[in-house]
Amino acid sequence: MTYRDIPKVELHLHLEGAAPPAFIRGLAQEKGKDLSAIFTADGGYAYRDFAHFLQVYESACTVLQTPEDFHRLTRAVLEESAAQGVVYCEAFLSPDFCGGGDLAAWRDYLAAIEEAADAAEARLGITLRGIVTCIRHFGPDKARPAARCAVETQGRFLRGFGMAGAETVGRPGDFAWAFDCAREAGMPLTCHAGEWGGAEMVADTLRDLAPARVGHGVNAITDPALVETLAERGTVLEVCPGSNVFLGATGGWPDHPIKRLRDAGVKVTVSTDDPPFFHTTMTREYEMLAQTFGWDAADFAALNQVALEAAFCDAETRAAVARKLEAA
Repeated sequence: MTYRDIPKVELHLHLEGAAPPAFIRGLAQEKGKDLSAIFTADGGYAYRDFAHFLQVYESACTVLQTPEDFHRLTRAVLEESAAQGVVYCEAFLSPDFCGGGDLAAWRDYLAAIEEAADAAEARLGITLRGIVTCIRHFGPDKARPAARCAVETQGRFLRGFGMAGAETVGRPGDFAWAFDCAREAGMPLTCHAGEWGGAEMVADTLRDLAPARVGHGVNAITDPALVETLAERGTVLEVCPGSNVFLGATGGWPDHPIKRLRDAGVKVTVSTDDPPFFHTTMTREYEMLAQTFGWDAADFAALNQVALEAAFCDAETRAAVARKLEAA
């Protein structure tokens, strides 16, 4: 069995950020929009650093203008994920990019995404569930309608609420209203922290927003007391090693803290974040973890079990995915 063949659970994937460059280029041509500046000569996404990455990401999103566009996007992303052995995926969806936070428009976009997800599950065997995210650098006022969209449309497909974007903008407590709104509605929570903001940002996020999962979280490694807290609480980290290395948020692969965090008892999972932007896939993540840390099939099975237990899906879906993991 190759690394590609291992059935995988992925918890940290941005739907728009997973858009194949060829898909965005094609959509831009259809709409008569010139996006040549965001692509390299060989057709990949072009950006200088994390701040510029966010600008390029949002530029790519400008051609995603209708529910049908998101239907096609979801289909393209899931085809790529299924080809990498992913059997269950949770994708971050932002109402800001799907109707500008308007609830009626968001319902239309969400219905199109869910329809494409159901078709992909029937055809490819991959299950997708959605997590609404507010965008941190858009500010707390924009986070409120995003939370309302999440609460009003939660169900079989839409499973949680979280926050993405530039984590150095504002403080976690600025977004407490949105997180409290989702929490009071019974939605599980996740939040990006500790990729750029340091261990203090992770600690503040745990204190002020109390998510069950933290996106990235890798800079917690610099604070032994915080690492102990994460382990004791069972907080799950959605670690994206290839993304962290590519962007320079950590050192190279040998310096990446995922193994040290795991050895310290922290629950870690593995995801790709925005795979075409960072030239990675779930297969490559596994290959690099094996090459760098000597992780084997037993390690990957354990990682997938942690991810499945931390998934925001319902019990029936969890059991179905478990059967796929066990069959392998």
